[in-house]
Order: sequence, then C-alpha cells, then structure tokens
Amino acid sequence: MGKALFITGTGTDVGKTYVTGLIVRKLRQAGLNGGYYKAALSGAIHDKDGMLQPGDALYVRHVAEMDESVENLVTYVYPEAVSPHLAAKINHRPIDFDKVKSDFERARGRYDYLTMEGSGGIICPLRWDNQQHMLLDDLIKKLNLGVVIVADAGLGTINSTVLTIEHLNARNIPVVGVIFNQYLPGDYMQDDNAFMIEELTGVKVLAYVEKGDKELKIDIEVLKGLYS
Repeated sequence: MGKALFITGTGTDVGKTYVTGLIVRKLRQAGLNGGYYKAALSGAIHDKDGMLQPGDALYVRHVAEMDESVENLVTYVYPEAVSPHLAAKINHRPIDFDKVKSDFERARGRYDYLTMEGSGGIICPLRWDNQQHMLLDDLIKKLNLGVVIVADAGLGTINSTVLTIEHLNARNIPVVGVIFNQYLPGDYMQDDNAFMIEELTGVKVLAYVEKGDKELKIDIEVLKGLYS
C-alpha cells in the first residue's frame, strides 16, 4: 500500500489542479511511482460523442505523463459547474463514500505516492440529502490524510489561508504545508503574506509557483516526506 496526500485550496479557482499536476509531475520525473485520484468533479464538458470529459483529471494525467484510464482517476463526474452535492442532486446520483473509499484504496495500492485532489475549498459540500451530510473535510477525516493547501499568493491570502488552517486544526486534520500559486518573485506584499501565514499558524510555505511554471520548485525529498 502506497503513501497518500490530500490537496485542497483556500477556495475555487486558486490553481489547485495546476499545482497538483506539478506535484505529480515532479514525483514521476524523479523516477517515483506517483499517481492521482479525485473523488468528485463538477463542470465536466461533453465531447463530440456526448461523453463527459473530466478536465481536471485529464489535465493532471497529461502534465504528469501518466498512462491511466479516466475511470481510475475520478469516481464521480458531473456536467454542472456547481458544488458536487448540488450536481449530485441535479443528476440524482449521490456520492457513495464506500465507493470513493474503495476507489481511493485501489489507487493507493497501485501507486507509491498517491496525490488526491479535493473539490473547491475545505467546506465544499460533497453530499447533503436525507440520507447523509458530508463535507470535504469529512472525507479527509474518513481517509485519514494529511493536507497541503494551495493558496493564491496575492491580496487576501492571509485571511483565507489562516482560516483554512485553523479549521483543519480544529478537526484534527494534519496540515503539512502551503503552496503559493501566482507568485511574483520579489513582491513585497506576497513575501509578507508568506511570512505572516507562517507566523500566525506555524505552517510552512513549502513552494512558490509562478505563472506558467512547468516544474515545482521543491526538493524531492521534502516532497516525498509530505506523504504518509
């Protein structure tokens, strides 16, 4: 059974999938058996044959040069660009968390370092119906994973990142680090953002991703050590 790590973001559109692709790519280019899995994906697009194409999973597969079937990358795929719980209601196809856990464990069995990407931010509802209530953090707890937070490096990130970390701490979910996206080298405010997040939480900003980066600037041994 391989090791695993969960990637969440401080919110929607902070570049979580982009950074996840760089993480898996870094592992694989170092000669390690790195894999990817996502429980639920909303906002998928139909191809010319009417099949739903899970863009996030396909992007990571391409960037990381993985030879893996789509079915093994993501369990639930919905066309609506809304929270998974709402997409599931619209499609009358609620998430079965026993199925998600089974698919996750199967993926973990195939890879030495499995990177699991979340949906939206940490309070993203995955299922909310008469049978079950589950948020993204509930799933992380269920799978017993540590978390890396992807955050935009710019204005407002102190608030959103610290709140995300404090919520995870309150739920006793290990936060192993933060990765800044859209980083501008030498930007005084962004460097102070990183300083303040570390000062306020004790959680380290592990890497800084600039726009258009093709490689993740992090020591491979440090990256490997994030997985458990």
